[in-house]
Amino acid sequence: MRMPLSRPIILVIAALALSTTAGCARKSGKNDLPYVARDVGTLYSAARHRLDQGRYKEAAALFDEVERQHPYSIWARRAQLMSAYSNYVGRDYTSSIQSAQRFLQVHPGNRDAPYAYYLIALGYYEQISDVTRDQKITQQSLDALGELTRRYPNTRYAADARLKIDLVRDHLAGKEMEIGRFYETRGQWLAATMRFRKVIDDYQTTTHTPEALMRLTETYLALGVPDEANKSAAVLGANYPGTQWYGRAFKLMRDHPPMALAAVQPGQPIVPVQNGAATPPTRPGSSAVAPKDDRSAAPTPGNPNGK
Repeated sequence: MRMPLSRPIILVIAALALSTTAGCARKSGKNDLPYVARDVGTLYSAARHRLDQGRYKEAAALFDEVERQHPYSIWARRAQLMSAYSNYVGRDYTSSIQSAQRFLQVHPGNRDAPYAYYLIALGYYEQISDVTRDQKITQQSLDALGELTRRYPNTRYAADARLKIDLVRDHLAGKEMEIGRFYETRGQWLAATMRFRKVIDDYQTTTHTPEALMRLTETYLALGVPDEANKSAAVLGANYPGTQWYGRAFKLMRDHPPMALAAVQPGQPIVPVQNGAATPPTRPGSSAVAPKDDRSAAPTPGNPNGK
């Protein structure tokens, strides 16, 4: 027959158990979440508190914990998108993109889907590097921005995306110009021509078009095809007559007879504009517009649309 334990012994055993638990806790990782197995409201509020404090990594982890512990609650959907937002403002763009993509896989028709697409596009957009580097991220940004405008053309996110598309296209055109100039300085005229031609064909409304036309004039002359050089100079003179690039193209054509260009003064069209001529670029001023906080741009417990 087992004797019942006295109260002092029970208290000692309880103290030892707590000490063991605390020792295990001290051995655990320093990034362990402070809120485990809590009710969904408390856990979500803790995540929001971390976000308001600017502790974005902790906030994202807590929002993920909401989804993990309460996957079938309405809070899980909100927390998933808030995790993507927390990672975005914390500049963890890869995690932000992954969270937003996961949200779209689970809730493709949700009314917050446009915002998820917007976060994905911003995640790529913020990682765009200068034109001397690989532009894979830039192309991914363009694709994501285009997807947003195609799917949700009438949203406020699409309006901002259209401005960014113009800037991204200008950046991609700048990369083509960088490569083209590289080839040109090495006398690789055909390779340079192909790059400048791509700017005219694919990015003709960007700020790089006048220089691309002038560079085409140079490379066509170097390749021995003055007729093509004449066409490029003609388009340049008709559409950008007051630029330094037209002045340089005019001088090139004047110094390469026989061309009936010597009598044409800078600022005048050289020949009638050919089909497909570039048009003057119109680039509205724009800067990266990121959501300022989770109340205005991301869903909140009482206002899932962030409005």
